Amino acid sequence: MQIRRAFRFELCPSGAQARLMSQFAGSCRYVYNRTLATEKSLYGKDKAHRFNYVECANRLVLWKKKHSFLKDCHSQVLQQALKDLEKGYKNFFAKRAKFPRFKKKFQRDSFRFPQGFIIDEDKQRIYLPKIGTVGYRKSRSIIGKPKNITVSREGLKWFVSIQTEFEIEPKRMINSEIGIDMGVKKFVTFSNGTFVEPVNSLKNNLKQLAKLQKKLSRQQKGSSNSKKTKAKITKLHRRIANIRRDFLHKITTTIAKNHGIVFMEDLKVSNMSASASGTVEQPGKKVRQKNGLNRSILDQGWYSFKTMLAYKLEERGGLLVLVPPKNTSRTCPNCGYISAENRRTQAHFSCIKCGYKENADVVGAINVLRAEHARLACEMNGAVRLLSAGAQRDLLQQ
Repeated sequence: MQIRRAFRFELCPSGAQARLMSQFAGSCRYVYNRTLATEKSLYGKDKAHRFNYVECANRLVLWKKKHSFLKDCHSQVLQQALKDLEKGYKNFFAKRAKFPRFKKKFQRDSFRFPQGFIIDEDKQRIYLPKIGTVGYRKSRSIIGKPKNITVSREGLKWFVSIQTEFEIEPKRMINSEIGIDMGVKKFVTFSNGTFVEPVNSLKNNLKQLAKLQKKLSRQQKGSSNSKKTKAKITKLHRRIANIRRDFLHKITTTIAKNHGIVFMEDLKVSNMSASASGTVEQPGKKVRQKNGLNRSILDQGWYSFKTMLAYKLEERGGLLVLVPPKNTSRTCPNCGYISAENRRTQAHFSCIKCGYKENADVVGAINVLRAEHARLACEMNGAVRLLSAGAQRDLLQQ
């Protein structure tokens, strides 16, 4: 099986190399924003207008003749900026994303080399065209054939992400199934009754973050002190993200190693974390409580958890099955009775028909597992019966 993975390392550039990287990122941002402004104007005049990469690339040639700073940047790096914008337009017209937005300085500054780079793992160095040989902090070995390299900036630090492609031997699926229920109080609850507490990296650092932001608001914009405070805020945000990422990698790896098929609710995180403020004519209700819930969901990284778990299960021959979340927390796993009164509180489940009592999150995980079993069985022959792990996987792959 052929897969693609990214390996991320911190770069150790010299002062001159860091300035060149900043110039490359600025040139890409200029090309991206100017092209977007042109395309946005054309789209405003004609809704049938579509992004044409060839036309944009021809405009880029003319811009390079007028602006000398674009000539200093590697040509393929600028072309990759147009490729990114083309992808943004495709996602917009396919209704997978919003309309592309303009890029801002110091926010996700990056550029990509599709070829021409040379990686020397033994000496921990990477050659980047027109920039030179840059050292990097090797934290693990790179597996596979490098396909492209993306250089990005976070605060005052530069990082490199190396995308590789390699083959792995198909592994035999572990004969173990489990259901998962996502929650705010308990990050993950399993159908066997166990659970994992959330790490809440943003919540634990919120006071320190608010203190720094308050300090920044009182400083003169553009001053040396404001720049120092901004650097501290960026560093804290990076620490929060690293804590969250480390937690998610550890929990998803543990699940993928111990289970062949994992069933979880197909939650629409973007809809669940949408603002409830409403409009002036129709203001929202319980806005403050909803904002707290949104912050908790985004802080815990539910979408990243699903993405990581899916590819880690795939590498090990396993499978992630997404189940419709309807009534999973209202259905009694003992008698099957469905009622909103079964779950009168967030934590406790008590069936009003048969008296079955259990933790509400455990009930949700059990129902996720059983609901998908029932659906698969009905698709097979109309009868409700449990399927083996191998049979379920074969059915889902048809």
